[in-house]
Amino acid sequence: MTFLHRRTVLRAAAGGALAGAAAVGCGRNDGSTGSRAADPSVRATAPPRPPGSPSALPTLPAGLPVQIEHGPRTGTAVALTFHGQGDPRSATGLLGEAERAGARVTVLAVGEWLDAHPEMAHRILDGGHELGNHTMRHLDISAMGEADAYAEITRCADRLRRLTGGIGRWFRPSRAQFATDRVAGLARKAGYEHVLSYDVDSLDFTDPGAEEVRRTVLGAVRPGSVVSLHFGHDGTVAALPAILDGLHRRGLRAVTTTELLTR
Repeated sequence: MTFLHRRTVLRAAAGGALAGAAAVGCGRNDGSTGSRAADPSVRATAPPRPPGSPSALPTLPAGLPVQIEHGPRTGTAVALTFHGQGDPRSATGLLGEAERAGARVTVLAVGEWLDAHPEMAHRILDGGHELGNHTMRHLDISAMGEADAYAEITRCADRLRRLTGGIGRWFRPSRAQFATDRVAGLARKAGYEHVLSYDVDSLDFTDPGAEEVRRTVLGAVRPGSVVSLHFGHDGTVAALPAILDGLHRRGLRAVTTTELLTR
């Protein structure tokens, strides 16, 4: 797949699939039980994108689980997935570092972050990366009532739709590695067939330093892995070149989640 075709596909992904502080990451809360905040207008300083053709979006293989932790173990691809919030300059630098290495990533954006930095939606897609939903405010979605949890998903989806023409293919719950059955059902109702989990947690949100982030990722990653990383942490930016180099030395490539599952 050429870069230009990949970018077309990812724009179609944005159009075809119907926060807490940056130092807080998504752990392994699988609980299942908020007041609903007013829905402010989106600061849509970036013009909306055309929806793209759903037919151009690669079809996912049949039989995928509702919650996806990893892709095929027999290939050479891995997916680096980033929780989208924090300093946009840091995020832009990280995306540039990935692009210089020929890597493409998946960003699960927090809706409030998109409100504050709407230009980042374009920056992510224009780099050939993939953009998805990480709830509106990055609260503990597993502990919310049904109406509030659904609003967290749909309000972020609305931001994505206004900025890109669609809601993106992937949803990841906030402050949880796995969605509860209720949250997964609400995500499906909102238009997301699958919940994107991960099998490698970098723990970069704890700010352990670049070397520890590198060691954690490369110590656990294997073909098909989905790696959890975060924007907004200097150690992650500093660690990324070494992570990408380590993957290359093992014959592994960093691709978008859609590419991981459809190649």
